Amino acid sequence: MELSSILKPEAVKVIAASTSKKRLLHDLGDLAAAAYGVKPEAAVEALLERETLGPTGVGHGVALPHARLTDIDRVVGAFILLEKPIDFEAVDRQPVDVIFALFAPEEAGVEHLKALALVSRSLREAALCTKLRANADPATLYTILTESQGAQAA
Repeated sequence: MELSSILKPEAVKVIAASTSKKRLLHDLGDLAAAAYGVKPEAAVEALLERETLGPTGVGHGVALPHARLTDIDRVVGAFILLEKPIDFEAVDRQPVDVIFALFAPEEAGVEHLKALALVSRSLREAALCTKLRANADPATLYTILTESQGAQAA
């Protein structure tokens, strides 16, 4: 599995500022709706429900919100870079500015976990996050995200 198989270029966005975690989850739902045709309300509701189980802010300014949806047939992703970090109740209490959301079909077991592990492993790399934070162009961000993995495999 590669990031390019779960992330479309049109599912990458830069947002100057978000007012709250809830607003950011709405932005992710809208982005996923535009890129993959999911119902935005269902996506936001699923993300909010998942956050009640525990925050998905994994530390170092990175959050990996994820949810299962009934109206998709494969795992898909949405990426947002915030120019101004927000509180996301992350495990290290640091504000978040790099957000990669995953949406999986209700019955996707191992595929959802593989995608989550892939994104988590990729965004644990400090050099990758530094590159992402240094760019405000969605096309460049998509390239950085999808090429980084090819370089690792080599």
